[in-house]
Amino acid sequence: MSDDPPLIQSLRTAVAAAPADVPLRLHLAQLLLEADRADEAVAEAAVALQHAPGDALARDLMLRAMGAPPAPVPPAPSPAERPRPRTGFDWKAAEDQVADVVPPRFAETPVRADGQDDPGDAEAWDVEGPGTVRLADVGGMQDVKDRMEAAFLAPLRNPELRKLYGKSLRGGLLLYGPPGCGKTFIARAVAGELGAAFLSVSVNDVLDMWIGNSERNMHEVFETARRQAPCVVFLDELDALGAKRSRTAHSGMRNVVNQLLSELDGIESAANEGVFVLAATNVPWDVDNALRRPGRLDRTILVLPPDGPAREAILRYHLRERPIENVDVGKLVKATDGLSGADLAHVCEAAAERALLDSVRTGTVRMINTRDLLAAAKETVPSAEPWFASARNVAMFANEGGMYDDLVAYLKKRRKL
Repeated sequence: MSDDPPLIQSLRTAVAAAPADVPLRLHLAQLLLEADRADEAVAEAAVALQHAPGDALARDLMLRAMGAPPAPVPPAPSPAERPRPRTGFDWKAAEDQVADVVPPRFAETPVRADGQDDPGDAEAWDVEGPGTVRLADVGGMQDVKDRMEAAFLAPLRNPELRKLYGKSLRGGLLLYGPPGCGKTFIARAVAGELGAAFLSVSVNDVLDMWIGNSERNMHEVFETARRQAPCVVFLDELDALGAKRSRTAHSGMRNVVNQLLSELDGIESAANEGVFVLAATNVPWDVDNALRRPGRLDRTILVLPPDGPAREAILRYHLRERPIENVDVGKLVKATDGLSGADLAHVCEAAAERALLDSVRTGTVRMINTRDLLAAAKETVPSAEPWFASARNVAMFANEGGMYDDLVAYLKKRRKL
């Protein structure tokens, strides 16, 4: 404005030249506020907040300017004079302009009459839609696929035959074996075969420090699965969720196991139609025996380290985006016998690291070759060996009722028993 003091005129010119300079604009707004020109100060502060929404100084200046006393009201015109149109600051427009910038002073959350939190605010379980993974995507492991087909999938795919033979779909499937051998991947493949949603549950999803909350969480898992049916509920690390109650006499996990048993085959078990329960564990001998009785997790499948075709598929998968040349996959498959899927991923990573370091040392970039992969395989200790050492004792002295006959057969075949 022409009647502005020289300092304000200079600042206006500078702000016009650098409109994104927030400190400069705030300095102009401060001078306008000190000159009792609150309406102009609000406008400048609003523009500053548009450029820097979190600026505390801009917010403070805005609030002070909006709370400043209004400009003096001019004397009312005499009746003989015609009222002139108002040219004051448009406060309504300013409020609309900064509505999304200046937050409200208080936030209100509705509370139910009983004082509890609104259940609508509760975090929902992460239920994945039907995936694209199928059993055909699981390399090798034909024995596991055949047992999965006979025990679980064939009755589901043939409802008329199931009805004819009176085959019940009650019960679930327990996958056990050494770590890193693909139990979770197989569970996802089963969900894909069924075209069902997938709900993965681990102990940290269920366990709670408050008495009763863990049991409620377990109930909510199955209620969510029933609403999303058809749905595969995957209980990961079942030895933690369903540990033997004889070892948890004074622990809150005892009640969690009781709740899990109730959800699997309690009085409301008819509501589980379309809910398929899969579980995985590395130590099935630590799982409560009641969970493995008929109608519950009564079918077990041993998932062993990948066989030759499976190792080839896994190696090809982990090498698909790496620079390789003349890799002898057949020789590599033979050299990795006994390694788990996780071990094979480590072999590919270690081989890539060897090639990278060699390229840095020589100054010439080269591809990953068979020699790198064989050297990495030789340095990799099979991670499943400690598991087999423990499983050997169980197979020898705790195989009541032939529960671990498949494990005994494998150990004898590998001359570990």
